[in-house]
Order: sequence, then structure tokens, then C-alpha cells
Amino acid sequence: MPRLSRRALVALGLTVPLSMVFSRRAGAALGPLVPDPKRILDLPRGFSYRVLETVGADMTDGYRVPGSPDGMACFDPGDGTLVLMRNHELAAGDRASPYKEGQSPPPEAVDPRSPGGVTRLVLDRQTLARRSSNLVLVGSARNCAGGTSPWGWLSCEETLEEGHGYVYLCDPKASSVRAGRKIASYGRFNHESASVDPKTLIAYLTEDRPTSCFYRFVPSKADEPFTGKLQALVVSGERTLDTGSALRVGVPVEIEWIDVADPDPGADTVGEAARAAGAAIFRRGEGLWIHDGLVYFSATAGGRAESGQIFRLAPNGDRGTLELVAEGGGEADLDYPDNISVSPGGGLVVAEDGGGKNYLRGLDAEGKAFDFARCVYPSELTGVCFAPSGRAIFVNLQQAGFTIVIEGPLDEIFGAPPAPSPQPVTPASAPGHAAADRRDLPPEAAAPAAPDGCGCDAAPPHDTGIAGVAGLAAITAAALRKRSKGEG
Repeated sequence: MPRLSRRALVALGLTVPLSMVFSRRAGAALGPLVPDPKRILDLPRGFSYRVLETVGADMTDGYRVPGSPDGMACFDPGDGTLVLMRNHELAAGDRASPYKEGQSPPPEAVDPRSPGGVTRLVLDRQTLARRSSNLVLVGSARNCAGGTSPWGWLSCEETLEEGHGYVYLCDPKASSVRAGRKIASYGRFNHESASVDPKTLIAYLTEDRPTSCFYRFVPSKADEPFTGKLQALVVSGERTLDTGSALRVGVPVEIEWIDVADPDPGADTVGEAARAAGAAIFRRGEGLWIHDGLVYFSATAGGRAESGQIFRLAPNGDRGTLELVAEGGGEADLDYPDNISVSPGGGLVVAEDGGGKNYLRGLDAEGKAFDFARCVYPSELTGVCFAPSGRAIFVNLQQAGFTIVIEGPLDEIFGAPPAPSPQPVTPASAPGHAAADRRDLPPEAAAPAAPDGCGCDAAPPHDTGIAGVAGLAAITAAALRKRSKGEG
């Protein structure tokens, strides 16, 4: 299918039955989008935006804002500020590096050839005005999406270039560049997103490739949450099930996990080995967010129309259920959903990597999409995330090089999670399901037309050590005790 070379974000709000009275009229209540005289972002009446920072501008640490801003999350350090941790999807040869003329890569750089990394944008908690910004991680490559953890921002490398393909832990309190904290135990593959459940300390990870797997990392030692085992998701009773076509919206299936024998290989073998052992196939895993113990993630090329799917995983110890929440080609009208974030009230925000205009959109209780914002400037929208209070949405215009805040009555639009579903069933017993023949689906076969990886442009549009983790033993021990009781 035709693809853009960059991802485009679209917000997707889903509501529970108690919210249906409002959500059925949400689109009509918003009214038409008001044209922006600056021709950047059209919003409904009652909402506004501000540009917080621009690519190429000076940061307070002496570097400049790097190009290709991508995945983000917002942290509240409790000192009267909010901190945006922001990825920059750059690799060796890209021009929009953080270095000014005469500057060289610092000794903390993971790889001095690569300008990719993470910056930190500090805002006033009340006014959301910029206070400072600085480089945190540099020398990584293709930092695409990531996710939150009890210890900070997880930045994911979507590449398998030599020396790369890992997840890095970044401290939201780091006021200067630090040496990269690589988490090799989270695996070496084409990472897209990673996030840690704060109650169990289990990490969940997506892989961006046409026949990807979905992973989790289970810590095994109370004094080190990055010691443990990497596992891949298996649909119970269905070896190497292709979730791109085998599942129905609203019908959950039971799942289990298998160990990944070698999570840090020299070659691209993690997913191949997992699929050979029976792991389920997802058609380009993308964004991921955890809310109240539920894991939401997207497969950007899944579905019968190959235009994307949204899943919800409900873990339960070493098992759980997987549900297809929405699928492109139907009433959801998804178009390559990508990154995901969740509001404090449970409303989903989904990044779409499709064609045409780039929108922020909502989905009402009847599954019909309505427009929330339209990007007028010819740019991809990336890094959508909520302030911890839900009062604001942050987003990047990647090609324009803007980091923006949107304010307004967001809780009325993105204030509730998807409705719960009926008793889990396996795919073979689901009403109307015809079991797929696994014999004609070798590990890398039958992939849709979507390219391997995100399809990002190699050149950006502009020329322009983490601190010790304190208290992990106590947190991890408590989480492991919960998991041993079946609360994970």
C-alpha cells in the first residue's frame, strides 16, 4: 500500500459505556476546526497551542536542539516543573545534530559517529513556559519511540546498525549529558516502544518489522530489575498465530509466554527464534502505553485491510488475555496507527503513520472518528503525550522542528478507557473465526507491503551516564512479591 516516509500522529479517544452520552456527541460538540492564521495547527474553538522549542535553537547547556524530534513522555519531578523527555530520530550522516560549529561529540557519547539521542525540556508546572533544555543522551541511533518506567525515560533504537539496537534508560533529572545506560537484557532488535508496569516492574516491548513479535522482560532479582528473562507472547493453542488477520474486534484470546534464549545476539535473530518457537506475529508493532495494569499497543500494518490495529493486553501472572480493540478499514477508520499514549482518565491517543493530512482525531462510542486537530504545516506529528494532570497534550511537528503544547478541556474528549470485554476465548473457538493454516506462514513470509522498519527518511529537513538508580531493591522486591501472588 502507498506509504509516507515519515509517521503522522492522530489522536484516538475511546470511551466506556458510562461516558457514551457525552462521547456520542463529542465530535458535534467540538464543532469545526478553526483555521490557524499562522498555518501550523487547526484546533476546535476553546483550544489553543504554543510553540515551546524549535529545532536548531540554543539549549541552556551550550548545545542546540537536534532535529527529527520523535517519541516523548512527560514527567513530574515534584519540584514545580514538568519534564519532557524527547527522542531525536537521527543516525550517522544526518545533519541536524546537537553540535554547533566547532563542537565535537562529548566523551559520554555512545557512538561519536551518530547524532541520535534524547533531550530534556523543562517547563514551569503552572504556566508550562520553558525554563531550560539540555542534552541527556547522545550517540545512539534512530531513537524512535520509547516509554516510561519507575526510573525514567526508556529510549528505543529502531535499528540494527553495528553496536546499536538497544533500549537506553535516561534520567529525567539529568541536567547535562550522561553516559548511556544500555539495557542489553531488554534485547537487541528493531525496537519501537518499551514501558515498565510500575506495580510489577515487568517491561513490555514492541518490535517494528513486517513480521514482528511482542515481548516482555521479567526481572528475577530483587536488587537488579534488569536481570531476568526476555519472553515473547504466544496465543494459547495457536502456534505462530498471525494476529494481523486471525483476531476479531472485541473478542479477547488467552495468551502465554515463551523464553527468548539469546536476547543479545550479534545478528538479527531474536524475532526469528521467537517465531520459530511459536510466538505470535504482529504486523509491525509500534506504540505502547501502560495504564492501570493494562497494556495498549498498535500494529501499524495489521488487519484485513492492512491499515492497522490497536490491541489491549491484560496480564495475569504468566498468562493473560489479548484483545483487538480497533482495526483499520472499519468504523474506526484507522490509517497505520503508530505511537500510543493514555490520558490520566484512560483515553487513548494513537499515532497514525498514514497518507494525506496529519490529524489529531478522536473516536466516539460508536466507533466513528472525529477531528480534534489538523496539522496545516507539511509535517509529521510525533511524540504525543499528556501532562500527568491531563491538562495539556504535548506534540512534535517533526519536519517543522516544533515542540508544541495544546491546552483546553481535554478531559472531556480523552477522559475514559475502552469498555471491558466478555469472557476470553481462543481464536479457534471465537464465533465466526476460521483458523488460519500456519503451514503457509514461515517466519518472514506473507508480510504485507509495508517496508521493514518505520520507513524514515535518512536525511532530516534541517541543517541546523545516567545517575544511579536509588531504592531499586525495595521497589523490585515488592513488585516480585506481588507477581508471585499472581497480581502481575
